[in-house]
Order: sequence, then C-alpha cells, then structure tokens
Amino acid sequence: MTEEITAVPLLQPANGTPPVIDTESAFESALKELAAGHGPFAVDAERASGFRYSARAYLIQIKRNDGGLHLIDPIPFGPGHQLFIQLNELLNTDEVILHASTQDLPCLRELGINPELLFDTELAGRIAGLPRVGLGPLLEALMGVTLAKEHSAADWSARPLPQDWLTYAALDVELLVELRDRMYEILKDSKKLNWAVEEFASILKAPPAPPRVDPWRRTSGMHKIKKRDQLAIIRSLWIARDAIASAQDIAAGKLLNDSAIVELAIAAPVTKKDFEKALRPLGVRARWMENLKVWLDSIATAVALPEDQWPQMRTNADTLPPIKLWRDKFPEKYAPLSHARAALELISIENNIPVENLITPELVKRICWQNPPSESSEYEGFVKDELEKMGARHWQIEQVTSIIAPCLSEIEPVLIPEPVEVESEPEVAGP
Repeated sequence: MTEEITAVPLLQPANGTPPVIDTESAFESALKELAAGHGPFAVDAERASGFRYSARAYLIQIKRNDGGLHLIDPIPFGPGHQLFIQLNELLNTDEVILHASTQDLPCLRELGINPELLFDTELAGRIAGLPRVGLGPLLEALMGVTLAKEHSAADWSARPLPQDWLTYAALDVELLVELRDRMYEILKDSKKLNWAVEEFASILKAPPAPPRVDPWRRTSGMHKIKKRDQLAIIRSLWIARDAIASAQDIAAGKLLNDSAIVELAIAAPVTKKDFEKALRPLGVRARWMENLKVWLDSIATAVALPEDQWPQMRTNADTLPPIKLWRDKFPEKYAPLSHARAALELISIENNIPVENLITPELVKRICWQNPPSESSEYEGFVKDELEKMGARHWQIEQVTSIIAPCLSEIEPVLIPEPVEVESEPEVAGP
C-alpha cells in the first residue's frame, strides 16, 4: 500500500524572491545569467485583466536551471526593445515552458518574444487526462506542493508591485521545469507524447485571430433582447464604452458592465432619473454615472435612427443554428451528429482525454451539417478531407475519422443529453 503524500505549501522560491528588473543594466545581467544556465526556460506573464483595456504584460517571470529566476517589468522597456529581441534569441535556443500558453503568448509576442519550441503544461495535463489541470492542482498532485492563488486577479499594472505579489509571481515558475519533466514522462508512458508535441506546434503556428465582426453582439445577456431597436441601443452603448475604455486604458466592464447595457437597451432611458431607475435592480454604481451624458447621448442617437439602420437580429456570419433547433428543424443533420457525439464520448473515455481535446466539437457539427457524398464508401475520405481543411491535427484525424464516418449514414438520432449552449459570451476587457 502506497503512502499518501501530504502536499506542503510553497511559500518562497528556493533562492528567495528576486528584485524587479526595470533598468537596462539589470536586464543585461539577467540575460547573461540565463545564457549561462541549461535546459528549457520556464516563462509566465502577468496581465491586468479586469482592470485595463489592453492585454499587455505587466510582469514577465523567467527561470532556467542554473540560470536564475528573474522578474522583468516590461513597461520601462516597451515592445520591440533591443533587450527583448536578445531575450527572444536566447529563449529560442531551447524549449519554452508555459502554462495555458494561449493566454500568455499574445502579450509576449507584443513585446517581441516568439517561442519556436513550446511545452504547455496545462494542455499536457488535458491530453494526459488528468482531472484538474490548473497550475496549482498539477503541482499539488504531481509535485506535492500547494500554491496560494490570492493574487491571481490582482491589478498587475499597479506600481510599485507589493512584495507578496512578486513572491506569488515568482512561484508560478519556480517548479515549472520540474513539472514539465513530470508531464513529459506521463505523456510518454501513455503514448500521447506525439499528440502533445503536435498540439504545441499547432499553437505556435496558429495565425492571429481576425478582428471580430460586430463585437458588440458578444455582449453578455443578449438573449434578453427581442427587438431590433434594442439592438441599436446595445450597439451604440457598446461602441461608446469601447472608445472610452480604449482611450483611458481601463477595462470596459468597469465603465459600464454588460448587464447594465442590456437593461438600458430594454428601458431606453431619457433622463438621469430614468437611467438610475433602469439600473436599480443591478445596484447603481458611482463609476457608471461618471459618463452619464455619454450613455444618454448614445441611447438618444440609437433611438433616433430610422428602422432601416437598426441591426438585424441575426447576421449572415458563418455560424450554425443552435443545437436545440437541430432535432426538430433539421433531423437529417441531428441524427448523424447525435451518433457521432455518442461514439466520440466513448473514444474519449477509452483514451482518457476530454472529448473537446480529442476533436473540437464545432468541427464535428460542421461535418454533420454538410451533405455527405452519395456513396457511403466515400465517407471516410470526406471526413478526413473536411477535418484537414478545418485545421484538425493529424493525430486527431487518425483517431476520429473512422468513428465519425459511419455516423453520417444514421437517420434516427441516439438519445443523449444535450449540452447547454451559451448564447453569448461575456465581452473581454480588451480589443
């Protein structure tokens, strides 16, 4: 019987919390120390999500074996600084370890840091089928230590940064190299290492997301909006809010949150009194009132628009109907989809990997929505070609093509619980 390991709190980096690097001389010294080390680089970044409009990095943490642990304040240097170029060149001499890399890569790339070889410990955990893949749970389960997370939602744009915040940030990379090594062995033992390597490469090769069309349509709570003139108010308020947030570099939700925008769209207030009444169920916040004139003017502008300038309730965007409509209105599409979902769920269990990592659910929906070839013998080739076109990885195609293809012949649905679909996601603070 194996003895259960009791996790112990990790309170300080082994060599203490280093001072913040905010001068060129200190940055140059850090580069020399990192260059003298060996092995991969553990990297993390802290942003000020929920406080600032921008998604820029306000602290960069880097650790390397025998290369020290370093906390770099990027603000004094700015994007594209020569020292960041040198840092990027150094990082690309070996592997860069990130946890949840898609969150940090945009702000690192803004500075000029573009890794060429990646290991993502969070994604590795998902592929390995571990039940909890946050950094804290992984360190607890695999390394026997616990991390405090009390500063995870802090305003990292604050200066000077408190010492306990810096310690928290340093601990995020303190054991990241060791965690990577442990994850590597788990993936290797489960014969999933090649899957992970392909996923990591795909992240680095992925192009930047194109600008959203009508980003105001992602306002949380849009399901409450039933009329086009209300949509016009949503659009007008969102655009006004975004302009102020961008100019002041403040999170848009701090100026006026999405719930408030929706309530204002429904009530269409004309006066301050009407404005406060509309928002009373949410609790009127002083910050919302600071730009009262802007909000009322935006509402008035929208209300004054002729009907032909109101937004349409539905767009012509390349989006599929909600799944809840498929069963009744598109049964010929729903039947294959239901069978594919059921079959993929079984495969995900057999391979101990979340089904959304086995294959993106959206890709499955799009395949089932299309008209397949007339001959069932061509289904596998059809599925394979479509998955390739939509960017599925080779390992995913190998795993799911033969599973999805036979489902395209189904004409009666399999009864499975339908996942709850979110009608609209909250708008993020930045662009």
